[in-house]
Amino acid sequence: MGKHRYLVALGSNMRHHRHGSPRRVLAAALAALDRGKLEVIAASPVVESAPLGPSRRRYANAVALVRSKREPDELLHKLHRIEHKFGRRRSGHPWSARVLDLDIVLWNGGAYGEDDLVIPHRAFRERRFVLDPAVTIASRWRDPLTNLTVGQLRARLTKPRVAPR
Repeated sequence: MGKHRYLVALGSNMRHHRHGSPRRVLAAALAALDRGKLEVIAASPVVESAPLGPSRRRYANAVALVRSKREPDELLHKLHRIEHKFGRRRSGHPWSARVLDLDIVLWNGGAYGEDDLVIPHRAFRERRFVLDPAVTIASRWRDPLTNLTVGQLRARLTKPRVAPR
């Protein structure tokens, strides 16, 4: 189908009036991703995580491996349209609760930078809620900036720290 592969992170920490719990929101979002000019090749299990910032609601998180002919900026626009259909309104508050958050984490084209899109996602290397599910479906995918695999990045993040003496 498509010439590009993307790793897309999905997150939700609000109920949806039709889909229900955040876990069900992610299932519906995966179905929405697997339409038209997008094809979901693989999806991770859903994990729960503590929120970043002031939100008190726990998140449901997953990642999907998606194939598409769309260029990164076109895919981002499509992801924003899907978020909007799920009721997401971009408030300008980066840590606010949200019914659906879709982020491009990696793509097979290496590094990419435009006005409102940077790939790889700037913070994915420090986020277990992205790396834990990602390692289940894309453990050998390499970060083009560090040349480390998703599995190696997760191992670095989860490695026990030795306290200084």
